[in-house]
Parts: sequence; structure tokens; C-alpha cells
Amino acid sequence: MSFASSVKRIAVVGTGVIGSSWAAFYLARGFDVIAIDPAPNAEDALRRYVEREWPLLQQIGLSAGASRDRLAFTADLKQGLDGVDFVQENGPERPDFKARFFAQIDAYTPKTAILASSSSGLTMDVIQAECANPERCVIGHPFNPPHVIPLVEVVGGAKTSGQTIENAMQFYDAIGKKAIRLHKALPGHVANRLQAALYKEMLYLVQQGVLSVEDCDAAVSYGPGMRWGCMGQSLQWHLGGGTGGIHHFMEHLMDPLAGMMQALGTPDVDDALKRAIVDGVLKQAGDRPVAELADEENRVLIGLLALRKAHGLA
Repeated sequence: MSFASSVKRIAVVGTGVIGSSWAAFYLARGFDVIAIDPAPNAEDALRRYVEREWPLLQQIGLSAGASRDRLAFTADLKQGLDGVDFVQENGPERPDFKARFFAQIDAYTPKTAILASSSSGLTMDVIQAECANPERCVIGHPFNPPHVIPLVEVVGGAKTSGQTIENAMQFYDAIGKKAIRLHKALPGHVANRLQAALYKEMLYLVQQGVLSVEDCDAAVSYGPGMRWGCMGQSLQWHLGGGTGGIHHFMEHLMDPLAGMMQALGTPDVDDALKRAIVDGVLKQAGDRPVAELADEENRVLIGLLALRKAHGLA
């Protein structure tokens, strides 16, 4: 039996924005979920979140056995971790706290379980430092919100076993996520760094008066962003090379592109630029609150995912 097929009960530790989304996702995939959070009113907030997002998850498609009734909750870490097969941790991003917290999780969890952290700002070397069984600890960093967007970045620490990484990758892929393996740990992992690289140039262009915040967003979402919803940039260059594909691109177009890279700017992120971005964003948002915009985005995203699946691009 593979590790992925052996997972029946999942602990979601920490039920903030990311933890709640993970809990909803795992329920939709047919698991028993035990959520653990000592914060006041955490259980009520989590159950409201799951109820609110369930119609969206139904639209995406529920796995066999999926039920909101399979959600349990406790504030007691030791009790909640008893008998679980997989842990998705979403605690505070403080190095000293996280290392001690993960050591506790390690001590209370069956030795056959994988311990995955959603951490975006800490490396697994830091997180697993005080664990008695560090070989089973791994980063499983989602792209927000996890119950909608498939990407999970998987990266181990120096003490993480290769088998743990392989099992984590197989598990995430088996339940409908798109797991990518990072062979080196970097602050922010990969997807956030790619966002930062693009946004750096966007800020520079706005600051230089090249275009407005609104038009800069439009340049991304109505241009390359539409292509990125179908396939990644390197595969796009294969298309851009025409009948010669990526070979033609590398021979004839890569050098001009490299020259353009040298001309990219670095913005001075001062108060004036921050105000300009705020004003531009609020102008685009209009009277639509953040929650409404998020709902609109999620509806479009699940439509895109369905199209990708229908055309073999899932």
C-alpha cells in the first residue's frame, strides 16, 4: 500500500485563513479532519468558513465520502494528533515558536505520519531543528486559497528523508493538488518569488509614469496572464518560436529577451508609490468589498480549472 492510499485521518493544526481553507479542501476530498486551534471562537469561525465554501467545493467536485460531518475540532494538541496519518500545520511564522511547536507535534503524532508545514517564510531546517524525528518533516506550502488553487510547493530540510518528500508529493498529487518539488530551500519558496519579480517591474513602471496602476494590472491579466492560465512561460516560448519551437526561440529570440532583462528597473518603494498603488487599487475595486472580489475570482478560477481539465491541461 502506498503512503497516499493509507491516509485516512488528517490533522489541520491552526485554523486561520490558510488552515481553514486546507480543512475545507481535505473534507471535500473525503478525509476525516481533526482541526486543532486553542484560539477563542476558532471552532465557530472554522465551521462557518466550511459552510460558506462548501457550495464552491461542490461545484469543483467532491470526492467519494466527502462530508462536512467528518470535521472534528479540539483545542488540545495532544488529543487531536492521536491516530492521525498526515498533519498540515499552519501556526505562527516565528522561528523560535515554530521549532518548539513542531517538536511537540512530532512527539504527539504516530511515527508513520508525515508532518507538513504550510510555512511561507521559514525553511524546514529551522522548523525541524528540535524534532526527535526530523526525517518525516516537510514543507507543503500552498498557494492561497488551498481549497481552490492546486499548487503546493514541497521542499525538505537537511534532515528530511527522500522517502518523505516522495510520499508527500504522491499524496498531494493523488488528491488533486499540483505538487512541485524544490530542490533547494529559498525564502518565500518559488511562486511568491515569481510574483515578487513581476511586481517589482510593475511598481517600477508605475513609478516612472509609464502607465496607471489599472492599466498595469490590465497588461498582466489581459495579456500574459491569460496565457499563464493555460501553460507556463517556458512552454509558452516553445509556442513563440513558431514551427521551430523552443530551438528557434533560443537561437533567435533569447538574446533580445536577455537584453530586455538587463533594462528592467528597480522601484524606490517610498510613501508616494504606496499611496499611488492604494489609490489605483481602490479605484479598480470600486464599491466591491474584498470578500466579493475574492468570490468573483474563485468562480473564474474554478471555471478555468474545469477548462484546463477538459482540454487535457490539468
